[in-house]
Amino acid sequence: MRDAGCLTGFYLRFFAQVRSEIKMVVGLGNPGRQYADTRHNIGFRVIDSLTKKLQIDVNKRRFKARFGWGQLGGKKLMLFKPWQFMNQSGSSVAGVMSFYKLGTGDLLLVCDDMALALGVIRLRKKGSAGGHNGLADVIEKLGTENFNRLRVGIGSDKSGSSVDYVLAGPADDERPLLREMVEKAAEAVICWVQHGIEAASNRYSRDWR
Repeated sequence: MRDAGCLTGFYLRFFAQVRSEIKMVVGLGNPGRQYADTRHNIGFRVIDSLTKKLQIDVNKRRFKARFGWGQLGGKKLMLFKPWQFMNQSGSSVAGVMSFYKLGTGDLLLVCDDMALALGVIRLRKKGSAGGHNGLADVIEKLGTENFNRLRVGIGSDKSGSSVDYVLAGPADDERPLLREMVEKAAEAVICWVQHGIEAASNRYSRDWR
């Protein structure tokens, strides 16, 4: 019979290995039909694209969120939408990561970015919130800026309110490029899961116009 201490060590290593094979993708947005088509909901739209590509149902309800599980490249993948207003997203993300004992390296957060032109995608290992309230709340609740993020450029309106801009739908001439950016971002997420942040950044961090 194996020594009890050896068995305990074996199970600790086993569950640590299982956790290391979980990848979590968070898309930021605002819940509700009135926000579905807004520029600020790019994160939700990328998750929606991934649900179709990977056939993952995001219908579980817990952690003040909507989420679902799937498999990709031998890893267990969670697609996650905090189901709270944008500036309260952090508690959902921190709660689920604590429950499943996930490290920040297992997280990729997807959001819009006014500082980037429409058509630009950027992936980074870490960084500040850059004025994004949802990202700022996640940073605050996790207590660190050291997690992967994928930012989709939506451009800005210098003549008006930034709040009005992000909570409005895109102009008609922007929609084709925005749809393409959502699909490119979804591809970048898949690349991250399979090959890591550096490979995904090298391939997808660019101006796609």
